[in-house]
Order: sequence, then structure tokens, then C-alpha cells
Amino acid sequence: QRDFQEARSRMVKALALGILAVYLVLVAQFRSFKHPLTIMMAVPLQFIGVAAGLLVAGKYLSMPAMLGIILLTGTVVNNSIILIDYILQRTEGGMKLESAILESVSVRYRPIMMTALSDVAGMLPLAMEMAVGSERFSPLATAVIGGVLAATLLTLVVIPVIFMLASKPQNS
Repeated sequence: QRDFQEARSRMVKALALGILAVYLVLVAQFRSFKHPLTIMMAVPLQFIGVAAGLLVAGKYLSMPAMLGIILLTGTVVNNSIILIDYILQRTEGGMKLESAILESVSVRYRPIMMTALSDVAGMLPLAMEMAVGSERFSPLATAVIGGVLAATLLTLVVIPVIFMLASKPQNS
């Protein structure tokens, strides 16, 4: 139990360090602190799906599941980047913010869903424990499947709303 507590502490630190590193790279790419923060708001959305996936599958939060959470962060952030970048391209081209957001969700829906569904398809045999020894990493696959499904669907709704709220001028 003590070893698990120590390993869990290290994993949480690794996740935090990974999120910070991704944020700093995004700040450099977008030359802004606001847009990367909006993109990173997708990370908490994955935990809804991870918890639901583990609960439905009857699995516990374990070291492989924590590895799955770290793995999942990249895909979730990528989906947000695809949306925000497209919105920014459209608004810089002169399109109104609301129209750019609607078009972004409409146009980028297919690539985002293809990414999510390919992740699910790739992890499904592992989650279903279809091979000898796969039961050890089944929680990893279960966490990824639940997290990517929930985060993808929520990202398509929540991230554009957060972007719109963050982009509106403040009334003084």
C-alpha cells in the first residue's frame, strides 16, 4: 500500500509536469496566455469519462489507469487545438466570432471524431482482455476509452463556449 501511495504521488507529479509543459509549448505557439488556457480546459473534462469508464467496467484507479490518464491528455489537448486554431484562422480572416465557432465545430467535427474513434478501436481489445496478460493493462485501456469519449463530446461543446466567453470584451 505504501509503494502504491508513493507511485501515485509520482504519477500525479508527472501529470502536473506534463500539463505544465504542454501549456508552455502552447503559449509559445499561440503567443498568448489566454488561448492555451482555453485549450487546457479540456483536460479536466477527461476525468469525467475516466471515472465513468472505470465505474462501468468495475475497475479501480490503478497505476495503469493513471498511465492512461497521462496518455489521454495529449489526445484531449489535440482536439482542443484543432478547434481553437480553426476559430482563430476564421476570425483573423474577418469572420464574426459566433460564425467562426459554429463553422469550426462543423468542419472539425469529423477529424476530431475520427481521432477519438480510432483511439477507442485501438484500445478495445485491451480493455476487453482478449489476450493472455492483457488484464494487467485493461484499466489503462478502460481509462483511455472512457476519457476520450467523454472529453471529445464535451470538448465540442464546452471549449467553444469557454472560448466565446473569454473572447468577449469586458464591460466596465
